[in-house]
Amino acid sequence: MFDRLRKSIGGFVKAMRADVDTSKDKRQHNLFEAAAVYVSACAEDDQDRIDEATTWVSPEALSFGVSELACRAVIALARERDESPQRVARDLLGLPAA
Repeated sequence: MFDRLRKSIGGFVKAMRADVDTSKDKRQHNLFEAAAVYVSACAEDDQDRIDEATTWVSPEALSFGVSELACRAVIALARERDESPQRVARDLLGLPAA
């Protein structure tokens, strides 16, 4: 099941790539790279990097990438803590246990 999902997401990723044209860097950025930069910049309150990452892909693609990053982070923390993903997500958001 996860292989089919991964292949589907891979096709989506290829379709959502965008060209970046700046004086320093002229290359393609994928939505996962944009999401990683965006989320880390938000965590560090770096508005310049936030603005830069938002130009790399469409808003829809960035939203998908951020969502995928959140899912992967929760799963990784759940494995590390030996807890359920639901418990970890609720804990990260400061919600009471369900």
